[in-house]
Amino acid sequence: MIVGVRTGTLTIETDRGPARVDLTVPGGRAAPASLLVLGHGAGGSVDAPDLTAVRDGALAAGVAVALVTQPYRVAGRRTPPPAGHLDDAWRAVLVVLVGQAGRVPVVVGGRSSGARVACRTAAEVGAVGIVTLAFPLHPPGRPERSRADELATGLPTLVVNGDRDPFGVPGAAPGIELVVLGGERHDLRKAPHAVAEAVVTFLRAHGWAR
Repeated sequence: MIVGVRTGTLTIETDRGPARVDLTVPGGRAAPASLLVLGHGAGGSVDAPDLTAVRDGALAAGVAVALVTQPYRVAGRRTPPPAGHLDDAWRAVLVVLVGQAGRVPVVVGGRSSGARVACRTAAEVGAVGIVTLAFPLHPPGRPERSRADELATGLPTLVVNGDRDPFGVPGAAPGIELVVLGGERHDLRKAPHAVAEAVVTFLRAHGWAR
């Protein structure tokens, strides 16, 4: 049970190097409504405005939040390794976090590249739902190289994208809730509070937040 787990920074060893987890658990004796595990974008960090806004909003709604820094970023590199390496490290981190969560439901997600990793591994790690921020539907200017199939996980999925995102905006599909924010680009920097509101609303609708 994640109640009583120390809030702070954890280092988790993976086959791809050490990953860092910034874990925050709501105060009180009650178990969190869920554990939300979020990853960062390809060259970014867990300090991105949308991720920190979602963390703060989720905590206020009784959700424990783990922000995961991939091993390549811990090592100081900005260029990500192949997708399989990202997935390997993410799975290793989730084994530890799911073990700590006990019966608390685990929701996975992230922004951009982190959203793709979460989608590719969600069913395998035992997640109940997925939160994707700025899901990169295709490389800029290459709509024929769609990644829409990565969203087809069969799990309840929230997609929050800006309508001016050069990486595209996924379309509506069964099991996918789409929130498109006007005037936002890929960084979702203009109104991070709106991103957080969309995430908390999604979590509450499924009983994963208070």
